[in-house]
Amino acid sequence: MSSNCGNDGDGGDRQKHDPIEMGKLLCPKDLSAPATTDTTATSTSHQLSKITLPERGSWSSKLDFILSVVGLAIGLGNVWRFPYLCYKNGGGAFILPYILTLFLAGIPMFFMELALGQMLTIGGLGVFKIAPIFKGIGYAAAVMSCWMNVYYIVILAWAVFYFFMSMRADVPWRTCNNWWNTVSCVSQYERKNLNCWDKMINGTAGKVCSVAAVNISTTELTDPVKEFWERRALQISSGIDDLGNIRWELAGTLLLVWILCYFCIWKGVKWTGKVVYFTALFPYVLLTVLLIRGITLPGALEGIKFYIIPNFSKLTHSEVWIDAVTQIFFSYGLGLGTLVALGSYNKFTNNVYKDALIVCTVNSSTSMFAGFVIFSVIGFMAHEQQRPIAEVAASGPGLAFLVYPSAVLQLPGSQIWSCLFFFMLLLIGLDSQFCTMEGFITAIIDEWPQLLRKRKEIFIAIVCMLSYLVGLTCITQGGMYIFQILDSYAVSGFCLLWLIFFECVSISWCYGVDRFYDGIKDMIGYYPTIWWKFCWCVTTPAICLGVFFFNIVQWTPIKYLDYSYPWWAHAFGWFTALSSMLYIPAYMFWLWKRTPGDLCEKIRAIVRIDEDITRLREKMQHEAYAKEVEFNS
Repeated sequence: MSSNCGNDGDGGDRQKHDPIEMGKLLCPKDLSAPATTDTTATSTSHQLSKITLPERGSWSSKLDFILSVVGLAIGLGNVWRFPYLCYKNGGGAFILPYILTLFLAGIPMFFMELALGQMLTIGGLGVFKIAPIFKGIGYAAAVMSCWMNVYYIVILAWAVFYFFMSMRADVPWRTCNNWWNTVSCVSQYERKNLNCWDKMINGTAGKVCSVAAVNISTTELTDPVKEFWERRALQISSGIDDLGNIRWELAGTLLLVWILCYFCIWKGVKWTGKVVYFTALFPYVLLTVLLIRGITLPGALEGIKFYIIPNFSKLTHSEVWIDAVTQIFFSYGLGLGTLVALGSYNKFTNNVYKDALIVCTVNSSTSMFAGFVIFSVIGFMAHEQQRPIAEVAASGPGLAFLVYPSAVLQLPGSQIWSCLFFFMLLLIGLDSQFCTMEGFITAIIDEWPQLLRKRKEIFIAIVCMLSYLVGLTCITQGGMYIFQILDSYAVSGFCLLWLIFFECVSISWCYGVDRFYDGIKDMIGYYPTIWWKFCWCVTTPAICLGVFFFNIVQWTPIKYLDYSYPWWAHAFGWFTALSSMLYIPAYMFWLWKRTPGDLCEKIRAIVRIDEDITRLREKMQHEAYAKEVEFNS
């Protein structure tokens, strides 16, 4: 099947391929529909001018749109995952695979999704009228968004809990004198004062220390920060088969975050565009304050060295390149339909090309900036505890709820720094959460506008409430195990790669990259550089497919610390993953079977449609009008 991927599309002399002629090349017999005449086009435009559709909304200004996309793209992964991946994968050397992947796959897909939404002015389900057989991608993205909405916001509930716990005379994880502490609890900063001696333990040389007149092996010692996290905040159970009770304090903070999320999007993008002025910009103020404080601490320089000094030998390891791909796809919010939704509220003539490049630059710069903030504090912590930085560095919840709370214990006014840090986490995560919600809401409402658009506020409230109720499973005493299952399966790297691969192929190879470029030129007035065409046709699908199979081949069952999940937990995890992934082949099979005609007719109808972007937009407007008439009759 021809895709026009080899043709130059960045100049005015580029030959344009008529979709009808392409259809003749695909099929030996002439199945072409007559071209639209000028009279028909004039009649169409006159009829469309009389159509009144339900108000969809649009951005009040260009800055609203850019800040919303920045808020979506800059999330928790920039703060707690990227710096750790840099350290783990060779420090400054990790920048090489990161930047290569960024230009070969990350920025091209980011640009494609924003342009696709703006081009067709519709959400993540409706845009696949451009290649109808791939509409399962939209459903898969909606399902994955549902899973993400359920578990991602739990992190924000934890952050709010820590924020409130910090608002007291002193942070509660400083000492071991609380009701949740055990006899094995000793602060990392006080262990050097313990009376310890060498002893053979089960035939192995070890060390034993005297703690409160009890002899305890050093391997059994815990610290107040870890015990606060596990025994106070989570009150974690023994395993996933023991969910225990709901943590009502966390249920309250989760409800608070869902209420915030609802009021951030309930009035549509005009209101959301104003909210992001605070949620997207203020975290930069907090990051700057934390960086200034961090670099003035003893040991900060050593931490920053660990972050940036390159170890090029790491580049020979496949996991370094896999980490670079998955980090970019996750941190840029690709594959979930959110970027399509945010782009769809733009004016048709907005320069989405320039916007995409601006946001991508801001995103990656923020990741690197956050690394200096985090590793300056980690260096200080390692210096105070007299431990190697490698033993202190952590990623994900371990960084946010163990490493940083431990570090603030040595800072004057520790409760203030703790409040600032967790407030920053809340803001960074909140705009990613409500923008993902906006993407899901937009996709569903645009699919059934007559039923839902006039009831949008009620529909959003129902979605928020159902998501909250399902999310309660993640804040039970065994909720951390469910959280990790959803994180490792439902919204995993291989699910995202699967979606992005088919999304890229549907536009570049099936609809045709030349026609897509024509649509971009209609919007911005010129053809982008041919580089993006090369990426969409070759490098991005190849990277997605290659890393997808690497992930499958190298897959190992997940663990929570030393806890191994039972088989049925992994089965549930694969169910959550396949609940989105299978939508794509299942929808293809269903649509192919129900579409009448022979092979060539089916290809022309659902794989490679005849319409260019202009005619496709008119067709979609007519369909929307017809649905409105049918609904009101």
